[in-house]
Amino acid sequence: MPMIRQYELVERVKAYDPSADEDALNRAYVFSMRAHGSQTRANGDPYFSHPLEVAGILTQMKLDTASIVTALLHDTVEDTVATLEDVERLFGGDIAKLVDGVTKLSRIELQNIETQTDQAKQAENFRKLVLAMSEDIRVLLVKLADRVHNMRTLYHLRDPEKRKRIARETLEIYAPLAERIGIHKMKDELEDLSFAELNPDARDSILARLSFLRTAEGGLVGRVLDELRHTLNEHGLPNAGVTGREKTAYSIWRKMQRKNVAFEQLSDIMAFRVMVDSVEQCYQALGVIHARYPVVPGRFKDYISTPKPNGYRSIHSSVIGPERQRIEVQIRTNDMHEVAELGVAAHWAYKQNNQRTEGRQYRWLRELLDILEHAQKPEEFLEHTKLELFQDQVFCFTPKGDLIALPRGATPVDFAYAVHSQIGDTCVGAKVNGRMLPLRSQLQNGDQVEIFTSKAQTPSPTWERFVVTGKARARIRRFIRTQQRSQYIDLGKALLQKLFRQEGYEFTEKAVEGVIKIFQASSVDDLFASVGAGLQSAREVFNSVFPGHKPPPDRDDKVVPISRSARAKGKRDNPLPIRGLIPGMAVHYAGCCHPLPGDRIVGIVTTGKGVTIHTIDCETLESFTDTPERWIDVGWDSGGDAIEHVGRISVIIANEAGSLGTLSTVIGKNGGNITNLKITSRNTDFFEMLIDIDVKDVKHLTNIIAALRATPVINSVDRARGR
Repeated sequence: MPMIRQYELVERVKAYDPSADEDALNRAYVFSMRAHGSQTRANGDPYFSHPLEVAGILTQMKLDTASIVTALLHDTVEDTVATLEDVERLFGGDIAKLVDGVTKLSRIELQNIETQTDQAKQAENFRKLVLAMSEDIRVLLVKLADRVHNMRTLYHLRDPEKRKRIARETLEIYAPLAERIGIHKMKDELEDLSFAELNPDARDSILARLSFLRTAEGGLVGRVLDELRHTLNEHGLPNAGVTGREKTAYSIWRKMQRKNVAFEQLSDIMAFRVMVDSVEQCYQALGVIHARYPVVPGRFKDYISTPKPNGYRSIHSSVIGPERQRIEVQIRTNDMHEVAELGVAAHWAYKQNNQRTEGRQYRWLRELLDILEHAQKPEEFLEHTKLELFQDQVFCFTPKGDLIALPRGATPVDFAYAVHSQIGDTCVGAKVNGRMLPLRSQLQNGDQVEIFTSKAQTPSPTWERFVVTGKARARIRRFIRTQQRSQYIDLGKALLQKLFRQEGYEFTEKAVEGVIKIFQASSVDDLFASVGAGLQSAREVFNSVFPGHKPPPDRDDKVVPISRSARAKGKRDNPLPIRGLIPGMAVHYAGCCHPLPGDRIVGIVTTGKGVTIHTIDCETLESFTDTPERWIDVGWDSGGDAIEHVGRISVIIANEAGSLGTLSTVIGKNGGNITNLKITSRNTDFFEMLIDIDVKDVKHLTNIIAALRATPVINSVDRARGR
């Protein structure tokens, strides 16, 4: 492909921005060409072709002169003898700042770089990207255009592992970022190019299938378009533009993965877009389409009244359209379409030079910065961020009607942290749509959430198990680390004091201070903490403080085992009600799944234990897939006397006077006997507990669960597994 000539580039910019700084563009073109000189890319092309193509991509997005100049210069500081001072002297402080922002992203400034894993490098890079784009979002736009061109030429790299790593990074980080700032065109291209590298077979088969549909249905798309235009024209919308487009191969594949369906079962492979002049006409067009065609339930989304966080606005609806085809229709205005295609770039186009260019105005970016602040390691930051970027969204409201967008599966705790970190830290309860619910409840689209706080509350470690936003997880982990550290310090100090006393020495912090360098600790507290955490033994520290100390002769520390006769008393003499076992074989019921008569079961031969009985859906069985010889086909014996078995249930119960009494009464009335009860989590509103109940079979347990679910004080009941 021939390189863009100097005058062509200037003409492209002048075409959409007549007031563009022609001189700056010419100087940047010449400066970059001279700086890169004879450097070449992997395919043998002059290196200068790369910054030129990146600038070309940005002209298609109609970006301002500063962005185009930055694109031309973005590799000069890193890859040539040119310095940032040269750039500032020739092109001014604004452009120098942008070039520096993009350069920082590309350069990995890590100590001990050879010891860093790929993931650590990637994470550190991404951390810099977030910091740079928070200063000026145009840094991200240049970086994305840079990544698009690198992906277009990826096939020239010889190392397949390197190609895969770059494609994976693009898919995990850069494509979601392009989506977050609303540049769908760029997102689609990055996903498609990565998909072609990571899974070419899947992509080829989907493309072949799409091509077949195109020819097999012989102009179906054209007929659907004509009918939609005709319908809208009949009902007073003659100017509505109707276009059709196929979903991308990657989005089809992801949907197939997510919903676990075959290609033939996908309904919305084709999307039809209706473009009108005003918001009123959007709703008029929607009324026309809904009146004419049956609506597919649960497939309607109104992003005009509640826009996505990236500014995307449109109405989506699925209908059984022309020729009984199930189609997705997107309705939007022309302005909305520009924002949908160009996203944030639509705001940075030449015509709005007075726009503030900081990235901090974007809520999602502020949250990333917040995560950055609380994450301990770059890898942790990357983990939390991927959580932020990847998930579908639910939209919830505060009592005042403010919209909070959260990932799917979010809980009231995530909501509290999204409102404000302080509210998250002090959250004690939540009302969802006017009803008190446990903090682990999953929020749905349209929920109104009211959070109750208490100054005495601190983040609970159990929250980390159910929160889904990166911000919440980062804050909770930070609190746990801080709390754990103080506990470890106290424990480590106590262990050392005890050992010093045992050996007949007086304990002083000064004595320990003398050996902190040996253990590479930065302070006495650090050393105490590592002893408390078990990273260093108290004995090792003691021996370093008193290297000449002679230990006393070995004591007899043999432990006498406690008799297990108490447990043995409870054993029954009844024969085991299980078929398929060798007579006399020892049998145990697995504690992970608590099998009951009526469950489908399997036996696993366990060394030294005989046979352990598991339910057929027990998660533990995965660990035995490689040893099929250990599996025994067993079943429950219907004959003989019924004996009691232990069934385990997980209960969430309101923290009210008499609620435990109600629980035990319901279980007793239904013929169950509580043998063990353990409270796993407690707060001001709810208890979570595990209860072991003696029951006859699975039907008996199901009856008890049904009776409990009907009890007002009980929020939820499920059979417990794997606990």
